[in-house]
Amino acid sequence: MTEPLLHVSDLSKRFGGFVALDGIDLAVAEGERVGLIGPNGSGKSTLVNCICGTLSNEAGTVRFAGEVIDRLKAHERTRRGVARSFQLPRPFVTMSIAENVRIPLLYTVNARAGRHLSAAEIDGRCAEMLELVGLAGKAAQRPRDLTQVEMRKLELARALAAEPRLLLADEAMAGLSGSEVADIVALLIRLNERGVTIILIEHIMRAVMSFSQRLVVLVSGKKIADGLPDDVIRDPDVERAYIGQ
Repeated sequence: MTEPLLHVSDLSKRFGGFVALDGIDLAVAEGERVGLIGPNGSGKSTLVNCICGTLSNEAGTVRFAGEVIDRLKAHERTRRGVARSFQLPRPFVTMSIAENVRIPLLYTVNARAGRHLSAAEIDGRCAEMLELVGLAGKAAQRPRDLTQVEMRKLELARALAAEPRLLLADEAMAGLSGSEVADIVALLIRLNERGVTIILIEHIMRAVMSFSQRLVVLVSGKKIADGLPDDVIRDPDVERAYIGQ
């Protein structure tokens, strides 16, 4: 049996007496599109932070591509191939759009053993990423010149520039219009088709349902459902705890 790209086993995290994650098990195969949902305070962000290395878990393990990574620092995990985008993009405001995309190429891709992109190759990768997300025409502009949806696309371009095998997209569509949500979903599917495994953390159910091949539900730090989206949303526990029916 093929080993999952990401394997979270019995993961637990506490903040003082508060149990944020309680024995979470999660396996994600290479190439999958997984939706991660749950009410506010369910542990989604804590789980993402434990996978990415922003937080340390007290128990359990995070294994990526066969390697236990839960004692590695965040930047070391990024160099292994784990990237994330943030709900609130924080680009380098004094740099151009292209320069923002260049940063992960310099400090993540070129920091990997045996890798060294030339200046021309970095410029080419920047242009490719911006073309992919639809920002090629704004490469010389500053982040302040972008619309809200364009800022989300820049955030995804920066994450993708790190050449991840796994992307955790954290609420990439919050506050966007219906057409903008559809645009971001289509972009994420294109990224997945390029070989990037994606976990989407999102509250917009129509986006989650149209994107996900599998749906995982957290409630109060516990995983209560994991399966095909149509099956999961009909689960009585999910309806009570998340959808509210």
